[in-house]
Amino acid sequence: MSTDFKVVIPARYASVRLPGKPLLEIAGRPMIEHVYRRACESEAGEVVIATDDQRIAQAAARFDARVCMTSDSHRSGTDRIAEVVDQLGWGKHTIVVNLQGDEPAMPPRLIDQVAADMAKHEAAGVTTLSAPIMQRKLLFDPHVVKVVTDSFGYALYFSRAPIPWHREEFITEDRPLPAGTGFARHIGLYAYRAGYLKQFVNWQHAPLERAESLEQLRVLWHGGKIHVSQAIEEPGHGVDTQDDLKRVAAQLAVEK
Repeated sequence: MSTDFKVVIPARYASVRLPGKPLLEIAGRPMIEHVYRRACESEAGEVVIATDDQRIAQAAARFDARVCMTSDSHRSGTDRIAEVVDQLGWGKHTIVVNLQGDEPAMPPRLIDQVAADMAKHEAAGVTTLSAPIMQRKLLFDPHVVKVVTDSFGYALYFSRAPIPWHREEFITEDRPLPAGTGFARHIGLYAYRAGYLKQFVNWQHAPLERAESLEQLRVLWHGGKIHVSQAIEEPGHGVDTQDDLKRVAAQLAVEK
């Protein structure tokens, strides 16, 4: 039995490294169209693009996407999604998936997985995904967010630092990763219940959140639970740089 859920794609035009990122062309289509298509290939009952920019709204209209125009004062995509929940009057138990607008290669099965995980875990305010880290370079890369969980799969902490830290093994830089630890990177795909999402955006920002620049730490700081499941397939590359754009374009060209 499939899970009843919605997908919201927050999309903003401004980007420090890639201005106009949602409208950059990949394999003959704007990136936001690829993201929207991935969402529509999932089992979501409704897919909405949330933006404050008319250029994105006009592009979305050309491929018949539903768009919600939101405030230009939002500091994050999560804030933008909370406004969509209010605008569309979704009930507090509605499961909402946050699919970021720079994930044109996100597998639809992972969208379904994170939504189904929310339906299964009543104690969780948020559900998200992870993937194993097998390379030392990835573990020590601050652009790769790491996560550690308890025995039930609930997040203990997220960090840009290599966690857990092996006191002895990490002294020598060229040694392989210790076996048996289960290092994991976080995949930035989230599901929430609409009522919890509206609470979250009204909470005070947490010191840990500011230090790591990781919004999900606000949940842990305020005593909430985040359930983390290992992704059932490899997630596609997100787009933050020109190199990412080229890599994703090559991937989607092959799939096309």
